[in-house]
This record gives sequence, C-alpha cells and structure tokens, in this order.
Amino acid sequence: MAQVTINEGVLWVGADAYPLRNISHVGQRKLTVDQGAVWKSFILRCFIWFIVGGIFAAVFDTMGNIVFVVVVGLLIWRLVVALQRPPLYGLVLNTSGTQREAIWSTRQDEIQGLVYEITKAIGNPEVAQTIINVAHAVQGDLVQQYGRGSIGKAQHSGSGNIGGS
Repeated sequence: MAQVTINEGVLWVGADAYPLRNISHVGQRKLTVDQGAVWKSFILRCFIWFIVGGIFAAVFDTMGNIVFVVVVGLLIWRLVVALQRPPLYGLVLNTSGTQREAIWSTRQDEIQGLVYEITKAIGNPEVAQTIINVAHAVQGDLVQQYGRGSIGKAQHSGSGNIGGS
C-alpha cells in the first residue's frame, strides 16, 4: 500500500514531493502484457526444447522422457502465468516539461480517483490536507525497450520516479 498526501500546496507520493503549482498535466497510463512477445518467446523456447529435449529423451530413455514432459509443462505454465498478468495503471505527472510516472496500481479506479483529487487540488491549492491510500500499489522493476536496443532496467518502488540500474 502506498500513501499519497496533498498538504499546503504540495503533492507527496511516498517521499517524493511535487509542488502543485509546478504540475502542468495529470493523467494516467495503462500497461498491458505484450501477448505477441509472450507467444513468440513461448514458441522459440518450445522449438529449442524440442530439439535439445528430444535428444535428451532419446539418450536417457524413460528418465529423459519424464524430464522432457516436465519441462514442456513448465513452459506451458510460464505461458499461462504471463498471459494472465493484469494490466497496470500509472499516475502520470508532467512537471516543468518532464513526465513522471508517480505511482502504479492494478486498479484503474484508484488512479482515476488520484487524478480527480490532484486536479481538484491544483484548482484550489489551499485545500485542507488530503490523504489517499492506494491499496493496490505495485512494486517491482520496470524494463523499457524501444526498437532494437534496450535502454536498461529501472527499479520502481510503487511511488515516485524510477531509478535506473
């Protein structure tokens, strides 16, 4: 769970502060599983395993066949898990020309509520203190890749901007 606080003209997302007067845009972003990439990876792994595993099963007879079937089962299990991942919704804040994903959640209504409350606070920065708990905040790593080259792996705690590694 993450906490978002609006107090004295400042938006606090965890330990990160965003002065309301510097926020030029509030919105949301949706991330979904790239099903094409998941299927492509599954097919490639199966192709490789059928070649390597077929040789392994031929050499080790019964034990090789058992290992072959177990690995195929694991590949199918990984496919199902990847395809069932829920979409993620992020709170996007634009400040001084910089776009930041401040917090991520698995619930769209939580992010929509944050957008509404922050927009209301921008219109009236002297509003009383508001505390919003994001019960379904997401923590983990965000990996972004554009085109052929990876721009790296970024760690994200569920609040604030991402830090590269």
